[in-house]
Amino acid sequence: MFTGIVEELGEVTAVDNLGDSCRFRLRGPLVTDGAKHGDSIAVNGVCLTVVDLADGEFTADVMAETLNRSSLGALTTGSRVNLERPMALGGRLGGHIVQGHVDGRGAVVERKPSENWEIVKISLPAELTRYVVEKGSITVDGVSLTVVDAGPDYFTVSLIPTTLEATTLGIKGPGDPVNLEVDVIAKYVERLLGDRAEEPAP
Repeated sequence: MFTGIVEELGEVTAVDNLGDSCRFRLRGPLVTDGAKHGDSIAVNGVCLTVVDLADGEFTADVMAETLNRSSLGALTTGSRVNLERPMALGGRLGGHIVQGHVDGRGAVVERKPSENWEIVKISLPAELTRYVVEKGSITVDGVSLTVVDAGPDYFTVSLIPTTLEATTLGIKGPGDPVNLEVDVIAKYVERLLGDRAEEPAP
């Protein structure tokens, strides 16, 4: 479980294409400190399992399902990535509940800078629109954000200077893909209400 508060801006140092999967090597001295084989680290919002560790770098295997559903397949050597370790039990939930399970991909549509923040418009797959509401939570490339405006096929977020400096959202331009994870609570509510509607009348 994650919180969507990025701890470190890491870098892809190697990509090994294995046909139906990939093995990534990523540099992240902070998130690898104290990590061990089998631990989880979120990479651009995708929960990956640590395979090997050495000198501030770790490797992770990514299967075809994850490559197809997320933007990790577009990563190349030198790509910058958002990194976060799982939340420690008893720690502060600074963002919102993030599973590291990508629901779909969007893309940056446009950026509108202002003096102290920046509004970013992001495309939204049709199947996810019902989960995105104004002032609700959404995870974009592993970053917990508040929705400013929710449209039929897009949403906007307002990025403060810290987010622009400390995450990949500060360097993504129009057309760049992003991973999206909607609020898991919305999905559970939908399922529960759907099951209730299908129950036979007494």
